[in-house]
Amino acid sequence: MLAITPIYAALIAILYVALSVKVILQRRSDKISVGDGGSKLMIKAIRTHSNCAEYAPIALLLIAMVELQGAGGLLVHILGLMLLAGRLLHAFGFGRTPQIVILRQAGMSLTFLAILVAAIANLILAL
Repeated sequence: MLAITPIYAALIAILYVALSVKVILQRRSDKISVGDGGSKLMIKAIRTHSNCAEYAPIALLLIAMVELQGAGGLLVHILGLMLLAGRLLHAFGFGRTPQIVILRQAGMSLTFLAILVAAIANLILAL
């Protein structure tokens, strides 16, 4: 049974909705119904949202499998916190104008680290 991963899934879902709202608000501001209309701010909002949509699902799936395979709660929390912090840092750093590059880089590094550690943990636990 999953007891820890759903906490991080819920928090990242809240972040995802917040990023979705930013896209909607930017669309309204720029009067863009479909696509990016060539607006740099619209492109940035779309890509910030899309980046979360691209990385969060695989990471959460891997973390859930680690938990389901019986890994300790500490490992699951560390993976979840790395992912959550990574997604928050990336969204904040990338979403700003001008970008805060160090936050964007730190966010991606934490996200990649969470994915890689979860992948390796799954392999170890499965073998």
